[in-house]
Amino acid sequence: MKLVVVTGCLGFIGMHVTKACLSMGWKVYGIDKKSYAANDIDDLFQFCGGLRYWDNFKFLEADICDLKDVPSCEYIINTAAETHVGNSIIDSADFIQTNINGVKNLLDIIRRKPANISRKPILLHFSTDEVYGDILEGSHTEDSPLFPSNPYSASKASADMLIKAWSRTYDIEYVIVRPANNYGMYQYAEKLIPLVVKHLQIGRKIRLHDKGKPVRNWLHAEDTARAIIKIIESGQTNEIFNISGNFEQANNDTVLKIINSYFNDSYKILYEDVENLLDLSYVRKGQDVRYSVDDSKLRELGWEPKKDFDKEIDLIVEHYKNYFRW
Repeated sequence: MKLVVVTGCLGFIGMHVTKACLSMGWKVYGIDKKSYAANDIDDLFQFCGGLRYWDNFKFLEADICDLKDVPSCEYIINTAAETHVGNSIIDSADFIQTNINGVKNLLDIIRRKPANISRKPILLHFSTDEVYGDILEGSHTEDSPLFPSNPYSASKASADMLIKAWSRTYDIEYVIVRPANNYGMYQYAEKLIPLVVKHLQIGRKIRLHDKGKPVRNWLHAEDTARAIIKIIESGQTNEIFNISGNFEQANNDTVLKIINSYFNDSYKILYEDVENLLDLSYVRKGQDVRYSVDDSKLRELGWEPKKDFDKEIDLIVEHYKNYFRW
């Protein structure tokens, strides 16, 4: 049985990772500061199968910037982060604090752990494909230079650099994962899929940045969580892994699929009226044209995505239709 700490356990990615770890029979110590984007603890309880796994879970409400220590464990899986690019453009202070200073604090907690008792925890840190910046053709590998385009991705790239420096200076073991654009259930309604559903529910036009032309690679959060399990079971450390679903499409195509699913109508009939549902006037600063990462290194461990976007979208849209969040 493994002992893991999951920071940001009430967030979108954190919930999926927590569920995956509990389903393996591992004990999970979840930490979350309950920010505006966090889910309720009851949501996590239901999502993780209720009482079936709950004896293996313990929760602490705390900010990773304020932690003095964490329980003895084999991995600290850090999913805690400020993630919304638009918010980082308005004010980057929280992004600097959580995404950089919070990671430094976790690194120092590991550094101070006494080595005479047991092996120090390995930091498995969630970065993002956005640290590479955009790419018009081809895909970034783990060796590609970092070229972030906005305050959010810059804060994540900074954390990656801290981790590598602390590893070299203090012999801290780490794994950095850089997943593509995740989708799934229990995502806060500032992200594209739940946001589109919410706007359709309240009769508000969908503001589609840059006329919906930017291209994103879509990766189901369950596939991301499965990748984490695979990496941990491999025992590899001091490595970086890209995670990609290898399914990409322009944002306007994604939105059309969401609308079509929402109304359960034919694409041809829906397309005639779809412009009445969209606001195409907004151009976002720091917009990346296309993200794409090569995850061959991860696939060599035996992982591959199982979820199909076009098959999952109806289930996910239905979830958000029945799960309204302010």
